Amino acid sequence: MLQEIIGKVIRAIEDFDMIEDGDKIAVGLSGGKDSITLLHALHNLQRFYKKKFTLVAITIHPGSDIFKTDELEKMCKDLGVEYIIYKSNITDVVFNIRKEKNPCSLCANMRRGMLNSLAVEHGCTKIALGHHADDLMETFLMSLLLNGKIHTFAPVTHLSRSDVTTIRPFIYVDEKEIRTIAKKNNFPVMGKCCPADGYTKRDYMTELIKTLKKDIPRVRSHILGAIKRSDIQGWNKEKLTEIIDNNLDNND
Repeated sequence: MLQEIIGKVIRAIEDFDMIEDGDKIAVGLSGGKDSITLLHALHNLQRFYKKKFTLVAITIHPGSDIFKTDELEKMCKDLGVEYIIYKSNITDVVFNIRKEKNPCSLCANMRRGMLNSLAVEHGCTKIALGHHADDLMETFLMSLLLNGKIHTFAPVTHLSRSDVTTIRPFIYVDEKEIRTIAKKNNFPVMGKCCPADGYTKRDYMTELIKTLKKDIPRVRSHILGAIKRSDIQGWNKEKLTEIIDNNLDNND
Protein backbone atom coordinates (compact mmCIF):
# COMPACT_ATOMS: atom_id res chain seq x y z
CA MET A 1 0.00 0.00 0.00
CA LEU A 2 2.89 2.37 0.76
CA GLN A 3 4.20 1.77 -2.76
CA GLU A 4 0.85 2.85 -4.20
CA ILE A 5 0.98 6.31 -2.67
CA ILE A 6 4.67 6.66 -3.53
CA GLY A 7 3.49 6.76 -7.14
CA LYS A 8 1.28 9.73 -6.28
CA VAL A 9 4.13 11.33 -4.36
CA ILE A 10 6.41 11.05 -7.40
CA ARG A 11 3.71 12.56 -9.61
CA ALA A 12 3.31 15.52 -7.25
CA ILE A 13 7.07 16.00 -6.96
CA GLU A 14 7.48 16.04 -10.73
CA ASP A 15 4.38 18.11 -11.48
CA PHE A 16 5.61 20.87 -9.18
CA ASP A 17 9.41 20.42 -9.25
CA MET A 18 9.50 19.77 -5.52
CA ILE A 19 12.91 18.08 -5.27
CA GLU A 20 16.28 18.90 -6.80
CA ASP A 21 19.55 17.00 -6.73
CA GLY A 22 21.38 17.56 -3.47
CA ASP A 23 18.37 18.76 -1.47
CA LYS A 24 18.38 18.29 2.27
CA ILE A 25 14.75 17.91 3.24
CA ALA A 26 13.42 18.52 6.74
CA VAL A 27 10.28 16.51 7.40
CA GLY A 28 8.04 18.18 9.96
CA LEU A 29 7.39 15.17 12.21
CA SER A 30 4.42 15.96 14.47
CA GLY A 31 3.80 12.37 15.57
CA GLY A 32 0.53 12.12 13.63
CA LYS A 33 -0.22 9.59 10.93
CA ASP A 34 0.33 12.06 8.07
CA SER A 35 3.86 13.15 8.95
CA ILE A 36 4.97 9.64 9.96
CA THR A 37 3.70 8.16 6.69
CA LEU A 38 5.34 11.00 4.75
CA LEU A 39 8.69 10.27 6.38
CA HIS A 40 8.42 6.59 5.44
CA ALA A 41 7.35 7.44 1.88
CA LEU A 42 10.27 9.81 1.31
CA HIS A 43 12.68 7.37 2.97
CA ASN A 44 11.54 4.67 0.54
CA LEU A 45 11.73 7.08 -2.38
CA GLN A 46 15.38 7.86 -1.54
CA ARG A 47 16.36 4.34 -2.58
CA PHE A 48 15.48 4.70 -6.26
CA TYR A 49 14.52 8.27 -7.14
CA LYS A 50 16.55 9.82 -9.95
CA LYS A 51 17.33 12.94 -7.90
CA LYS A 52 19.37 12.33 -4.79
CA PHE A 53 18.37 13.95 -1.50
CA THR A 54 18.89 13.52 2.24
CA LEU A 55 16.36 13.60 5.06
CA VAL A 56 16.19 14.96 8.56
CA ALA A 57 13.11 14.72 10.79
CA ILE A 58 12.25 17.66 13.04
CA THR A 59 9.71 17.61 15.86
CA ILE A 60 8.52 20.77 17.55
CA HIS A 61 7.70 19.59 21.08
CA PRO A 62 4.78 21.75 22.31
CA GLY A 63 5.90 21.53 25.93
CA SER A 64 2.99 19.39 27.07
CA ASP A 65 3.76 16.61 29.55
CA ILE A 66 1.66 14.13 27.56
CA PHE A 67 3.65 14.68 24.36
CA LYS A 68 6.12 11.78 24.27
CA THR A 69 8.76 11.31 21.56
CA ASP A 70 10.31 7.98 22.60
CA GLU A 71 8.68 5.95 19.83
CA LEU A 72 9.43 8.60 17.22
CA GLU A 73 13.09 8.56 18.25
CA LYS A 74 13.20 4.76 17.89
CA MET A 75 11.48 4.91 14.51
CA CYS A 76 13.95 7.47 13.14
CA LYS A 77 16.88 5.46 14.50
CA ASP A 78 15.56 2.30 12.79
CA LEU A 79 15.20 4.24 9.51
CA GLY A 80 18.64 5.78 9.86
CA VAL A 81 17.18 9.29 9.67
CA GLU A 82 18.65 12.15 11.70
CA TYR A 83 16.12 13.28 14.29
CA ILE A 84 15.92 16.70 15.94
CA ILE A 85 13.57 17.55 18.82
CA TYR A 86 13.00 21.18 19.76
CA LYS A 87 11.36 21.73 23.15
CA SER A 88 9.06 24.76 22.95
CA ASN A 89 6.55 26.49 25.25
CA ILE A 90 3.72 26.58 22.70
CA THR A 91 1.16 24.87 24.94
CA ASP A 92 1.79 27.30 27.79
CA VAL A 93 1.68 30.37 25.55
CA VAL A 94 -1.45 29.39 23.64
CA PHE A 95 -3.58 27.95 26.44
CA ASN A 96 -2.29 29.50 29.66
CA ILE A 97 -0.79 32.87 28.81
CA ARG A 98 -2.84 33.94 25.80
CA LYS A 99 -5.85 31.72 26.62
CA GLU A 100 -6.82 31.64 22.96
CA LYS A 101 -10.44 30.79 22.17
CA ASN A 102 -9.39 29.74 18.67
CA PRO A 103 -5.86 28.43 19.32
CA CYS A 104 -5.07 26.74 16.00
CA SER A 105 -3.83 29.82 14.13
CA LEU A 106 -1.38 30.96 16.81
CA CYS A 107 -0.17 27.40 17.42
CA ALA A 108 0.40 26.80 13.69
CA ASN A 109 2.24 30.10 13.26
CA MET A 110 4.54 29.40 16.20
CA ARG A 111 5.27 25.85 15.06
CA ARG A 112 5.89 26.97 11.50
CA GLY A 113 8.30 29.71 12.58
CA MET A 114 10.26 27.34 14.80
CA LEU A 115 10.38 24.65 12.11
CA ASN A 116 11.61 27.15 9.51
CA SER A 117 14.35 28.43 11.82
CA LEU A 118 15.53 24.91 12.67
CA ALA A 119 15.55 23.89 9.00
CA VAL A 120 17.77 26.85 8.14
CA GLU A 121 20.01 26.18 11.15
CA HIS A 122 20.59 22.60 9.99
CA GLY A 123 21.27 23.50 6.36
CA CYS A 124 18.00 22.25 4.88
CA THR A 125 16.86 23.49 1.48
CA LYS A 126 13.31 22.11 1.70
CA ILE A 127 10.68 21.52 4.37
CA ALA A 128 8.24 18.67 3.68
CA LEU A 129 4.82 18.80 5.33
CA GLY A 130 2.21 16.02 5.47
CA HIS A 131 -0.73 18.04 4.13
CA HIS A 132 -2.93 15.89 1.90
CA ALA A 133 -5.90 16.36 -0.45
CA ASP A 134 -8.41 16.53 2.40
CA ASP A 135 -6.38 19.26 4.12
CA LEU A 136 -6.37 21.15 0.84
CA MET A 137 -10.16 21.09 0.61
CA GLU A 138 -10.70 21.97 4.25
CA THR A 139 -8.33 24.95 4.03
CA PHE A 140 -10.13 26.14 0.90
CA LEU A 141 -13.53 25.99 2.63
CA MET A 142 -12.20 27.65 5.79
CA SER A 143 -10.87 30.54 3.75
CA LEU A 144 -14.08 30.85 1.73
CA LEU A 145 -16.64 30.48 4.51
CA LEU A 146 -14.82 32.10 7.43
CA ASN A 147 -12.82 34.83 5.70
CA GLY A 148 -14.62 35.37 2.38
CA LYS A 149 -11.48 34.62 0.36
CA ILE A 150 -10.72 32.19 -2.45
CA HIS A 151 -7.49 30.73 -1.12
CA THR A 152 -5.71 27.58 0.01
CA PHE A 153 -2.11 26.48 0.42
CA ALA A 154 0.06 25.80 -2.62
CA PRO A 155 1.95 22.55 -3.34
CA VAL A 156 5.22 24.51 -3.23
CA THR A 157 5.90 27.74 -1.32
CA HIS A 158 9.24 29.53 -1.33
CA LEU A 159 10.00 31.42 1.85
CA SER A 160 12.13 34.31 0.63
CA ARG A 161 13.02 35.54 4.10
CA SER A 162 14.66 32.24 5.09
CA ASP A 163 15.40 31.02 1.54
CA VAL A 164 13.76 27.67 2.28
CA THR A 165 11.03 26.06 0.18
CA THR A 166 8.04 24.26 1.70
CA ILE A 167 6.79 21.24 -0.26
CA ARG A 168 3.69 19.09 0.18
CA PRO A 169 4.33 15.71 -1.51
CA PHE A 170 0.97 14.26 -0.30
CA ILE A 171 -1.09 16.80 -2.27
CA TYR A 172 -2.58 13.99 -4.43
CA VAL A 173 -3.11 11.55 -1.53
CA ASP A 174 -6.37 11.07 0.39
CA GLU A 175 -6.42 10.99 4.17
CA LYS A 176 -8.07 7.58 4.24
CA GLU A 177 -5.18 6.12 2.23
CA ILE A 178 -2.74 7.45 4.82
CA ARG A 179 -4.86 6.14 7.67
CA THR A 180 -4.93 2.65 6.11
CA ILE A 181 -1.16 2.60 5.55
CA ALA A 182 -0.38 3.80 9.07
CA LYS A 183 -2.61 1.10 10.55
CA LYS A 184 -1.33 -1.75 8.36
CA ASN A 185 2.29 -0.86 9.06
CA ASN A 186 1.68 -0.30 12.77
CA PHE A 187 3.33 3.12 12.66
CA PRO A 188 3.86 4.68 16.12
CA VAL A 189 1.12 7.28 15.70
CA MET A 190 0.89 9.53 18.72
CA GLY A 191 -2.44 9.95 20.46
CA LYS A 192 -4.26 13.27 20.61
CA CYS A 193 -2.24 15.72 22.68
CA CYS A 194 -3.95 19.04 21.99
CA PRO A 195 -6.76 20.22 24.33
CA ALA A 196 -8.57 21.66 21.29
CA ASP A 197 -8.67 18.42 19.28
CA GLY A 198 -12.17 17.70 18.04
CA TYR A 199 -13.35 21.29 18.53
CA THR A 200 -11.47 23.19 15.82
CA LYS A 201 -12.71 24.94 12.70
CA ARG A 202 -10.87 22.32 10.64
CA ASP A 203 -12.76 19.56 12.44
CA TYR A 204 -15.96 21.39 11.56
CA MET A 205 -14.99 21.54 7.87
CA THR A 206 -14.19 17.82 7.88
CA GLU A 207 -17.68 17.03 9.13
CA LEU A 208 -19.22 19.56 6.74
CA ILE A 209 -17.69 17.82 3.72
CA LYS A 210 -18.95 14.46 4.99
CA THR A 211 -22.45 15.92 5.34
CA LEU A 212 -22.38 17.54 1.90
CA LYS A 213 -21.24 14.28 0.32
CA LYS A 214 -24.49 12.59 1.36
CA ASP A 215 -26.47 14.88 -0.97
CA ILE A 216 -23.67 15.72 -3.44
CA PRO A 217 -21.69 12.49 -3.99
CA ARG A 218 -19.01 14.18 -6.12
CA VAL A 219 -18.52 17.18 -3.84
CA ARG A 220 -14.86 16.34 -3.19
CA SER A 221 -14.03 16.24 -6.88
CA HIS A 222 -15.95 19.48 -7.41
CA ILE A 223 -14.04 21.32 -4.69
CA LEU A 224 -10.66 20.13 -5.96
CA GLY A 225 -11.68 20.90 -9.53
CA ALA A 226 -12.52 24.45 -8.48
CA ILE A 227 -9.10 24.81 -6.86
CA LYS A 228 -7.38 23.48 -9.96
CA ARG A 229 -9.22 25.90 -12.26
CA SER A 230 -8.86 28.91 -9.99
CA ASP A 231 -6.27 31.67 -9.98
CA ILE A 232 -4.95 30.60 -6.58
CA GLN A 233 -1.20 31.04 -6.61
CA GLY A 234 0.65 27.80 -7.22
CA TRP A 235 -2.30 25.92 -8.71
CA ASN A 236 -3.03 27.56 -12.06
CA LYS A 237 -0.45 25.55 -14.03
CA GLU A 238 -0.86 23.87 -17.39
CA LYS A 239 1.18 20.88 -16.30
CA LEU A 240 -1.26 20.11 -13.45
CA THR A 241 -3.03 16.98 -14.73
CA GLU A 242 -6.42 15.45 -14.12
CA ILE A 243 -4.97 13.19 -11.44
CA ILE A 244 -6.79 15.07 -8.67
CA ASP A 245 -10.21 14.55 -10.27
CA ASN A 246 -9.45 10.93 -11.15
CA ASN A 247 -8.16 10.20 -7.67
CA LEU A 248 -11.14 11.69 -5.92
CA ASP A 249 -13.68 10.17 -8.33
CA ASN A 250 -12.60 6.76 -7.07
CA ASN A 251 -13.66 7.79 -3.57
CA ASP A 252 -16.92 9.56 -4.45
